[in-house]
Parts: sequence; structure tokens; C-alpha cells
Amino acid sequence: MSSRPFKVGVTIHPQQCTIQELRDAWRRADELGVDSIWFWDHFFPLYGNPNGNHFECWSLLAAAAIDTRAPQIGSMVTCVGYRNPDLLASMAATVDELSGGRLVLGLGAGWFERDYAEYGYEFGQARDRVRLFRDAVPRIKRRIEKLKPGPGGPMPLLIAGAGEQVMLRLVAEHAQMWNVLGSPDQFAHKSAVLDEWCRKVGRDPRSIERTANVPNVTSKVLKEYLDAGLQHFVLRLSHPFDTKELARVLKERDA
Repeated sequence: MSSRPFKVGVTIHPQQCTIQELRDAWRRADELGVDSIWFWDHFFPLYGNPNGNHFECWSLLAAAAIDTRAPQIGSMVTCVGYRNPDLLASMAATVDELSGGRLVLGLGAGWFERDYAEYGYEFGQARDRVRLFRDAVPRIKRRIEKLKPGPGGPMPLLIAGAGEQVMLRLVAEHAQMWNVLGSPDQFAHKSAVLDEWCRKVGRDPRSIERTANVPNVTSKVLKEYLDAGLQHFVLRLSHPFDTKELARVLKERDA
């Protein structure tokens, strides 16, 4: 962990904008001193004009890898069902090399049906996507070990998920970072379940960095999440990419 009391990252929404506006956004976030910069992995906008502009996650990560200096960049999160797992491992290692070893490989089971339908992937039921995820993660890890030259740094694995029977167990088994959505109380509950899974699989719970996507970070909300054990706040940044709130939270981090 950082010597700071907590980390502040930002997920830059790659939709409803031009590529130049997006590049300007990640450069400004970088200059403000964020701890991490993330992009989601979708093919169509999640809100606003459903047929508006949208850019692809891994292409953006490759560009940001050589255009930023933030301690970490990553996918928040990449869907294992959109790419062959071995190919995904190879892509991630190459981007990590480009970044100088700053990439976090963020993985999730997927949920946005339009991506699947229009790109020809099988959506199925949630249990099918979780089963695919369970099989893909070890395969990704095995491929990373075989790659030459492999990642440029530690390339931690982040898993996003809240399912208490399977997803949190997979976090305990495989991940160095965990991400979740929800209120401070919900975060605290899921974090306690993750701690229990760590004990069951023989893992030190402190070895998994706790991250959460947190909208509207007032000082009160900030304290509630910190009291619940959150270590890494991930804020959202959407077009027109106003960074005032981000700058305010970064000032609280540095106070």
C-alpha cells in the first residue's frame, strides 16, 4: 500500500466524447496526481445516447500506458467472455511492458447483454458467465507464466465481484486486489465475507487491497468507507470530464 492514508483512482468513461477529449481527460487526471486510471470494457455506451461514440478498453490502455505516469492503470473491469483468455493474458502483458510495469489486470464475469448480443458472444445466465470466469482465471494465470518476455512488473490481478458463494472465493484464491460497488455498509459486509474466504483458503486477508467504485465522495462518505476498511477509492469521470470533484478528493487524501 501507499504511504498515504488511502488511494484515489478514476474510471474515465470512454463514451459520448471524441478521442481527443478522452486523451485530455486522462492527462489532466494524471497531472492531478491520481493513484490509478481505469477504463471500463464495453462496446456501447452504458448511458446517454445508446448509439453515441464509444472507445475500446485495451486500445485505450495501450495509449494511456505511454501517455501517463500514474502508479497504476487498468481495466475496471475487462470481461473474460469477450476475448480468448490466453490472448487476454498476452495483451495485458504487452500493455504492462508499455506502461513500465504499472498495469492492473482487472477481471469480471460480464453483465451488459448488448455487448454479447451485437458482438456474437453467448450471454446465457449469470451462473454460466460465473462458470466461464472460474475457468478463465487460472488459464490466464498459466499463460502469463509462459509468456516471453511476460509482464513488465508485478501486474496484480483485480477481481470485481460481490457473489458470496463463488466470486468472493475466487478473489481469495487468485486476486491481489478486489473491487465492488455498494454503500459503506454493503462494502463492510462483503469485505467481511472475503476475509472469511481468505481464512478458509489459507490466505492473509491483508494481502488483498480493497477497492470500490464510489460516486459522490463527500467528507462524510469518505470517512464511512475508510471506517469500513476501504483502501482505494475509484471515482467516476464522465464527459465533459470535469475534474473538480476529483481534485477535491485528492486534496483530502493529501491533507
